[in-house]
Amino acid sequence: MKKQHNKKTKAGSGKKGQPSDQSSKWIFWSIGIIAVLVVAYLFLMPKSTQLALMEATDYEGQPYFGKETAKVKIVEFGDYKCPACKTFNEELVKQIDKDFVETGIAQFYFFQDPFLAVDSHRTALFAETVYGELGNDLFWKFHDLLYKNQPEDLSLEKQDYFTEDKLKGLIGQIADQKQTEKVMQAFTAKKYQAAVDKDLAIVKRLDVRGTPTLYINGKRFEGTTMDDFKKAVEEAANPVTEGK
Repeated sequence: MKKQHNKKTKAGSGKKGQPSDQSSKWIFWSIGIIAVLVVAYLFLMPKSTQLALMEATDYEGQPYFGKETAKVKIVEFGDYKCPACKTFNEELVKQIDKDFVETGIAQFYFFQDPFLAVDSHRTALFAETVYGELGNDLFWKFHDLLYKNQPEDLSLEKQDYFTEDKLKGLIGQIADQKQTEKVMQAFTAKKYQAAVDKDLAIVKRLDVRGTPTLYINGKRFEGTTMDDFKKAVEEAANPVTEGK
């Protein structure tokens, strides 16, 4: 996946902290011969027109890839322990990148929403530390590496899997020793805790109740198919002028 941006800019498996017994399902079908099915379990949300919108300041200091001239901002709220987020990242983000980011239509942002497991917050803080200390490009490499190394055994979903030692080993796969030590020192000092706290404050304000949750130009996406997603992006890129 192409994730290149020279400027250093700063991210459901169900009801928070509980299995998704009351969850709704949303499905994306990728375009092409092979259809890719992703089911994300989301806590039931009211279909209200009064849903909070993202603000311009929310995007400041967040990691993203795509051109600054893009008209559309696509946001994912994710948890690195969420299996649906892993599938979304490995399958559908590639399609979104190809159709909308590489074509200059959209930017893609990631916001932290660590809630699923005991190590979710640790992993979110570590990822923010990688971003803050090593920059945007290495953040996205580490982002993908985290999902690649998510435990396949779902019984480990709630367990303390991403330990500090494991996270150190993962960053060591893409960074040199000096960079790794720099990250570990900043992580131990919780230098980027404020970045995680900012994301969590946005999650609370927007009432995000599961991961992955998507926003398109500040508005929560509530469609169920890839066609719905494409339509929402196209409408955001070419808004209808009132009165026409």
